[in-house]
Amino acid sequence: MERYEYLLLMVGCLLLTGPLEVLGDGVYRQARRTAAAIIPVALVFIVWDLIAIAGDVWTYNPRYVSGLGIGAMPVEELVFFLVVPLCGLLTYSAVSTILGWLSRRRPVREVSR
Repeated sequence: MERYEYLLLMVGCLLLTGPLEVLGDGVYRQARRTAAAIIPVALVFIVWDLIAIAGDVWTYNPRYVSGLGIGAMPVEELVFFLVVPLCGLLTYSAVSTILGWLSRRRPVREVSR
């Protein structure tokens, strides 16, 4: 089971933030916007990661990754660059929606002089 810890962590992140979809503006329902927000940044970090791996700046412990990969990069790392920003978008969208609800519920207080 250790081989799948990294992947299971990514699944856990999705499971924990997935329900936030119903509170926010629909990150999953706006697939093009979501992809436009995630993919360009993910590509930069994937290239950066591949360069760092090739330069022996860092490695991945084979004990905790599945063994599947793209070149020297474990598939889990690729998934990381997609899942973590997606979880961030889900959280941001839900928090923004909740703050909007709260601000509409509060009556505007008049400032006394």
